[in-house]
Amino acid sequence: MQIAILTFDGFNELDSFIAAGILNRMRPKGWKAFITCPSDTVTSMNGVTIHAEQPLSFAATADAVIFGSGIKTRDIAQDTELLARLKLDPTRQLIGAQCSGTLLLSKLGLLESMPVCTDLTTKPWVIEAGVEVLDQSFYANGNIATAGGCLASQYLATWILLHGSTREDAESALHYVAPVGQKEEYVERAISSVVGYMPDSGAAPPGDHGISGCASAVCTSA
Repeated sequence: MQIAILTFDGFNELDSFIAAGILNRMRPKGWKAFITCPSDTVTSMNGVTIHAEQPLSFAATADAVIFGSGIKTRDIAQDTELLARLKLDPTRQLIGAQCSGTLLLSKLGLLESMPVCTDLTTKPWVIEAGVEVLDQSFYANGNIATAGGCLASQYLATWILLHGSTREDAESALHYVAPVGQKEEYVERAISSVVGYMPDSGAAPPGDHGISGCASAVCTSA
């Protein structure tokens, strides 16, 4: 599983690095989450400059893509030249967005009528774009998922782990990063927040809006 974590100037460190840290626990099984940027370097909202591991074009070939958020997302959403560089296909890729990254999914036409999760700051911008915002931390429909709140990035990572590997692998990766003395609690919360949205769950997920849990055959494996 090759994963592009889209990281732009002004990015939120928690969104990009938490997901990368959890997903890269699967490196012994051939997985790799890459910090993927539109330029050689990007600087975070708190002034941390990092080097891209992959160029933006890598997102087109990745098995999964996560849109991180940041303080410049509204500007990026208006940058048609930059957005045109993103060639994504939800029929063969898992695509997730964190907080204001949800706004970019809308601009790329990937949401259709799907409701989303986002952070409280971004919520009015997403509503202005004509998208329904849910009062919950995670929601998925088929191969598209969104999460709201910086620490909800663990739910996007869990969603990708459950799609691409086993529940045991997901629990192991989460257990490693969870706080000591609270590991079981954290693992259970992450799994229970996501598992109802998996195509083979057989149960209506929390906050279900009557949308099919699997929009295409590819969401049964990745």
